[in-house]
Amino acid sequence: MNSLSDTAMILMILSDLALLGMGVLGMHIRIIAVQGWVLGAFTLLVQHAHLTPRVAAIALVSVAVKGALYPYLLRRSVQESEAVRESKPYVGYNTSVTAGLVMVIISLWLGVRLPFAAAVDTPLVVASSLVTMFTGLALAVTRRKALTQCIGYIVFENGIYIFGMAIVGEIPMLVELGLLLDAFVAVLVMGVAIYRINRQFDHMDADELRSLRG
Repeated sequence: MNSLSDTAMILMILSDLALLGMGVLGMHIRIIAVQGWVLGAFTLLVQHAHLTPRVAAIALVSVAVKGALYPYLLRRSVQESEAVRESKPYVGYNTSVTAGLVMVIISLWLGVRLPFAAAVDTPLVVASSLVTMFTGLALAVTRRKALTQCIGYIVFENGIYIFGMAIVGEIPMLVELGLLLDAFVAVLVMGVAIYRINRQFDHMDADELRSLRG
């Protein structure tokens, strides 16, 4: 199963670099959906030796929430706001991809040197987790639109999910559902914020919130 797990992690890293290198919101949402399906498959692959109904349920919830529900909510937000792309990020796309590639190299190096690296079958798991968390953080910090920042939060949680399933495989299902609930609540809150920003300013640039200062 190592080769299949490696393939899933490579797909995650490539999708992270794609998120950093493009500004079309529709493509971002499609990539989020793909990541959700990949994470569902990864859950079954990484826990194949101890496959239980709990693990299967976690994989199913992951696909349903990350691969279907989140993209649906994000797509609705795009339709409501009529936003098409992230036109003027704080950090350019080429710079973001370069930073992502540097993070891939650093993560691969850390993947074989961190104390818990021996607990996973391949260093790609640790590397993919770190790169995905970095990507989510970069999207949340370096992009202007509230919707893209929301996508960054979801991607960051995907990185935590990889880390949790691979390193702490026996965590109670309640913990994982708690993470999903946190992300779900964040999406709902961000959806309300996006709606309010769009109604007030006719766009979704988060930095326009500065105009609300007294």
